[in-house]
Amino acid sequence: MKFNIQNIARKNILALQPYSSARDEYTGEASVFLDANENPFNAPYNRYPDPRQLALKDQIGRLKGISVENIFLGNGSDEPIDLLFRAFCEPGIDNVVSIAPTYGMYRVAACINNITFREVLLNEDFTLDASRVLSAVDANTKMIFLCSPNNPTGNAMDQKQILRIIGNFNGLVILDEAYIDFCPEKSLLADLKAYPNLVILQTFSKAWGLAGIRLGMAFASKDIIDLLSKIKYPYNINLLTQDKALEMLQSSDAKEKWVETILIQKTLLIKELHNLQNVVKIYPSDANFVLVKTTAAKKIYDALVERQIIVRDRSKVELCGEALRITVGTAEENRMLIDAMKEIG
Repeated sequence: MKFNIQNIARKNILALQPYSSARDEYTGEASVFLDANENPFNAPYNRYPDPRQLALKDQIGRLKGISVENIFLGNGSDEPIDLLFRAFCEPGIDNVVSIAPTYGMYRVAACINNITFREVLLNEDFTLDASRVLSAVDANTKMIFLCSPNNPTGNAMDQKQILRIIGNFNGLVILDEAYIDFCPEKSLLADLKAYPNLVILQTFSKAWGLAGIRLGMAFASKDIIDLLSKIKYPYNINLLTQDKALEMLQSSDAKEKWVETILIQKTLLIKELHNLQNVVKIYPSDANFVLVKTTAAKKIYDALVERQIIVRDRSKVELCGEALRITVGTAEENRMLIDAMKEIG
C-alpha cells in the first residue's frame, strides 16, 4: 500500500509553526551565551540543554546504524507514544488498534487524547494473528500498536505477521521493541527504510539499566521524526540525562555483560520455578521477565509483599488468569523469591 504522511497527519499539526528556542536559532560553536536569559553562574547546569540532542543522537546512530535524522529522543518511550497520538489522531474522531494483552500506556495515551482504543486479543498461546488485527481497521484507524517481545506475556511476535500488518495498513504501525536486547530475534531497525509507515520504539530503561534517567528512542522516517520534533517541548531531554546516556554509550560492553548475566539467571530462575508446587505454568519468554501461572496469584502476591518482595500481579489481565509477572533479578534476589514462594506454598 502507498503510505503518505500528508494523508494521515492532523492538518493543524502539518500547518503548525513550531516554537523556536534560543538554541535552535544558530549552528556551530559559541563561547558567550546572552540569548536565553540564563543565569551566567553555576556552569554547566545554568545552560539549557541541546534541544536537538545532536551529540547523543550521533552516538546512538553509530551504535544502531541509523541516521540522526531518523531518531527522536523522548522522556521515556511514553513521550513519543503520546506525541504520535497528538500528531496523527483527531480527538473524538480517529481510532487506534492494539493487541491485548500488552503494555498499558497505549490505552492510557489514547484515553488522554480522546481516541477510541480497539483491542484485538492474541491467540491463547499469545501469538499474533495479522488477519484479526487488520480486520479491526477502518477508515478512521490511524495507528496500530504492536509490542515484541510483548509485555506482559514476554514472547516475541512472528515477524512475518508483523510485516504483513505493516505492508497492508496505510497508517502508522508502532512496534515497541523495549525488550529486544534480550531477544534472539533481530530488531526490525535494519529494515526501517523499506517501511515508511513503521515507527520503532526502544529504550534505555531495560538492557542499559537506565530506567531512572527516563530516555526513550523512536526510529522512523525523516518525515515522521520531523513531525514529532515539531510538537515536542523545546528542551524535553535534560542535560543530566543526555550526559549520563553519552557516558553509558561509551560502556556498551557493560550492557552486553548485563544482558548475558540476566539471560543466564532467567534460565536458572525458570528451572527453579518449575519445581514449585504453586506454579502451574511458565510461559515462553524472550524478555528479561517471565509470566508465571500460579495456583493463586493474589494470595502469592500479597504474601510476597509481606516479605518485601515485589512482583507484578497480572491475574486480572485478559488471557493471564492467575499469572504473576516476575522480573529477573540478581542471583541473590532470585533465590530470595524462590525461597519465599516455597514458604508460601
